[in-house]
Amino acid sequence: MNIIEALGFFEKQLKETDKKREIKIYRSFISILSNLKSRGLSENQLLSIENEIEILNLKSNPENKRKYFSKKLNAFKTYLKKEFSLISEGYYTAIGMSLGMCFGVAFGTSLGASGNSIGLALGMLIGLVIGRAKDLEAEKQNRVLRTKIN
Repeated sequence: MNIIEALGFFEKQLKETDKKREIKIYRSFISILSNLKSRGLSENQLLSIENEIEILNLKSNPENKRKYFSKKLNAFKTYLKKEFSLISEGYYTAIGMSLGMCFGVAFGTSLGASGNSIGLALGMLIGLVIGRAKDLEAEKQNRVLRTKIN
């Protein structure tokens, strides 16, 4: 299955459902595939992506579509990150905030009970700033995949 066929498949799935969670997953797939199509990838890269789409076995008819396609979406994002260093929007910001909160709590604990909330907020803020800077750097390098349809 090539990128255009996969786009058609998810657009068809989108028309056939009225469940909000499934719609969100299908739209994410559509957005990523559209972004890949317009990226100007080499022939080898396209073949690799099309091979991965085949491996995902998207045309199967699972009982729980939301769960099945959610797993496939995560697997596809992981593949794109691993093979092409492509990340989703806000990837580093989310990681930075999480790490900042962890280190902030640890730092706040060392300051005492009242320092816990201060440490958490400060750590989250520092993580947010660092993560956002990394996201901007990745965007300049054209490594960010749009996962939401504008």
